[in-house]
Amino acid sequence: QVQLVESGGGLVQAGGSLRLSCVASGRFFRLYAMGWYRQAPGKQRELVATISSDGRTTKYGDSVEGRFTISRDNAKNTASLQMNSAKPEDTAVYYCRASIASSEYWGQGTQVTVSS
Repeated sequence: QVQLVESGGGLVQAGGSLRLSCVASGRFFRLYAMGWYRQAPGKQRELVATISSDGRTTKYGDSVEGRFTISRDNAKNTASLQMNSAKPEDTAVYYCRASIASSEYWGQGTQVTVSS
């Protein structure tokens, strides 16, 4: 069982930056692939970025490629999402996800609002 707690959301102006963090409980964080997803009102949840368990492989959604960076610190059980050049369309609830084999765990989400 893994519990995930996101933080760092808030209000940012367009063009600004924000850093989200996800802290995981448990001793086996290093074995989980981690990901950030987001859901805007009236829209489906979409992939933002994922990172492999060893941190060597990352993947980004088309809409954030080149602006957002996902990272992880296995010693601190933390995954992070650095958001740069924020756009109003980035406004959403951002969720952290941990996955291994057929198991997945989600955080409660953190709201990000980008003002124009």
